[in-house]
Amino acid sequence: MTVQSMPQNDQRSPAQPRVSWSRIARRIRVPLGFAFAALYVWRARPTWLWLAAGAAIAALGLLVRAVASGHVDKNAELATSGPYAYVRNPLYLGSIIVAAGFAVAARDLAIALLIVGLFILIYVPTIRSEEEYLRGHFTGYEAYARAVPRLVPHTVKLGGMTQGFSRELYWKHREYNALFGAATMLAALIVKILWFRG
Repeated sequence: MTVQSMPQNDQRSPAQPRVSWSRIARRIRVPLGFAFAALYVWRARPTWLWLAAGAAIAALGLLVRAVASGHVDKNAELATSGPYAYVRNPLYLGSIIVAAGFAVAARDLAIALLIVGLFILIYVPTIRSEEEYLRGHFTGYEAYARAVPRLVPHTVKLGGMTQGFSRELYWKHREYNALFGAATMLAALIVKILWFRG
């Protein structure tokens, strides 16, 4: 990204674009995620049963993300295979499922509400911004967007999810970081259960 110099009188001309919330949301989502993780561990009240249920839900979300990452070659071509055949944003869908799993594991209503709020404030504008980018860069995106829902699939055929999956793309996108992050959070919840039992 290039930064244009400001006019001599240091006033923004009307033609200069304002920084949009979607751009800000994209920039702050990762540091905000780390801050939320600290708050999450502090507020969470896990038990073994709720932790197991939440971990199972989160594992499903991680699987969706993993499969999606092996079908997308970012900025090179429009992904329409695998999970992209059923939903336009399977990486975000996977993240939502992971977040739901951790909300279940936390057993805290404030955490669940905060997750919903963060999704609305950060991820909805980010998704819209990314879709605008795709519209401008891929001529087939408009027809694809009309045919495939944004986040909630109409139907899913499990056999079609992994067909065409590329391990190279999975490693290229470092999707294993999502697995490491989830495992770290689960470990923190386990420590919290053991700590308070002791």
